[in-house]
Amino acid sequence: MTVAVVLLTITVVIVVALLAAAGAGKLARMDGATYPAALARAATTFAAVITLATAVTAAIAALLT
Repeated sequence: MTVAVVLLTITVVIVVALLAAAGAGKLARMDGATYPAALARAATTFAAVITLATAVTAAIAALLT
């Protein structure tokens, strides 16, 4: 049961990160950025969401132990 919850949570975090990255890339492209610049912004956003999720997980784990 616990493994399933962890896997589902990881999946949700990755989907949210991908959606945020796609939105950032689309907004950058609509703003007139080139494709490489829009891709760089999308990658930065994806990394930021994953980093934020990791930091929140570490903080919660520190509180629970």
